[in-house]
Amino acid sequence: MNKTTPERILYVEDDEDIREIAQLSLEMVGGFTVLLCDSGEQALEQIGAFQPDLILLDVMMPGMDGPSTLTALRQQPEWAQTPVAFMTAKIQPQEIAAYKAMGALDVIAKPFDPIQLPEQIKAIWQLSRQPSA
Repeated sequence: MNKTTPERILYVEDDEDIREIAQLSLEMVGGFTVLLCDSGEQALEQIGAFQPDLILLDVMMPGMDGPSTLTALRQQPEWAQTPVAFMTAKIQPQEIAAYKAMGALDVIAKPFDPIQLPEQIKAIWQLSRQPSA
């Protein structure tokens, strides 16, 4: 199961317009299979049936935000090692450091470039394939 690129991406985002743009980018440009969820709660309900290779989480969402969703995922053994990246407009260095300290591999800045997003995902995937130091 040593894939060179992820195939299945779970994207959790509460903004419908952003979800649609990301879906078009990831599916049409990147060739990924994408499951969109509009909340952390929905992601936790649907993740088992989808079996994602990589998870993208919006940071700021009503109810269960991205960090809370990541914490809940990490408490489930089957998702404890699944690569996760946050997508957010909050990209000050200390914020990025905090997201990585939570267990995210990287942070993708919003607004994102739909043409570049699949390459950003592949770069994050490569980070997840590197042996831990």
